[in-house]
Amino acid sequence: MQQGFHVMSDVPQPRVTIALCTYNGAQHLEAQLASYLAQTYTAWDLWISDDGSSDRTRALLEAFAKAHSHQHAIRIVTGPQKGVAANFLSLLCHPEFPEAPCALSDQDDVWLPEKLALGMAALPSNHPCLYGAQSVQTNAALVPLARGPQRGHKRPMSPSFANALVQNIVSGHSAMLNAPALALVRAAGVPPNIPYHDWWLYQLVTGAGGRIIVRAQEVLLYRQHSQNTMGANQGVRARLRRAAQLFGATYGAWLAANTAALRHVERLLTPEAQSTLKAMELAPKQIFALKRLSTLRHHGIQRHSRLGTAALWMSVLLGRC
Repeated sequence: MQQGFHVMSDVPQPRVTIALCTYNGAQHLEAQLASYLAQTYTAWDLWISDDGSSDRTRALLEAFAKAHSHQHAIRIVTGPQKGVAANFLSLLCHPEFPEAPCALSDQDDVWLPEKLALGMAALPSNHPCLYGAQSVQTNAALVPLARGPQRGHKRPMSPSFANALVQNIVSGHSAMLNAPALALVRAAGVPPNIPYHDWWLYQLVTGAGGRIIVRAQEVLLYRQHSQNTMGANQGVRARLRRAAQLFGATYGAWLAANTAALRHVERLLTPEAQSTLKAMELAPKQIFALKRLSTLRHHGIQRHSRLGTAALWMSVLLGRC
């Protein structure tokens, strides 16, 4: 009787580049770096763009590179010092950045061991794709925060360019790009004045006809502390902050900046996305702007919850966006 045997694969894992952006992150950085070493997916390299840190961040990065460069290609570059969005996008557009799948990383999170493995398993290889997942919110000491009650106003909606024009649904700290999506980002370059790099990635990939994958798995610990650039989106305080942005001048300024950036790279967008962008850009923005509201609704431009969409319509009617 023939004995069974186990075939060992000698095919190497495709390499993935971790894109880490730092700025005065020494307080929490070591825990994040350690979580890279704990990944079950071990075929990773690390590129870091430090945006002019004045604390121990640079020294910690150099020590990490010295200790682990025999297993992982690690490179540290200097960021443009124009904000977080510019730092991430300039890193992805660096002429020597590897043309391979990449995973974006904040400096103060802690990745769970399966994060890279889950993302690499989900990403296709032959069509632009942006992947995102979920996080566990913690306090500064990494103790998970109590979860609020689930609200019933959300409805299923597929990711789309129309949604991306008014909302981001892919968290930057969980985001991964396959090689074709990275090539798309590099073709677009670094747009000036956009508010958030992850929102830009969602807009660009959907606008070019790419695929968005948002999974329910929790893949990292999302540390909440006083230096967060953008804190968690849950809780009463977060909802009040979003309402103030939506009905004030901030949200409208964000939409205008994103629209201008998309117009600059219109050549990369599908004809349908170009039409949607043009309609949003040309619809008159004023008090009681019923025509603008009708145009947005016609093109499916809405947010992912009924409450969020209702707030968007109100902001439009008030001439805010």
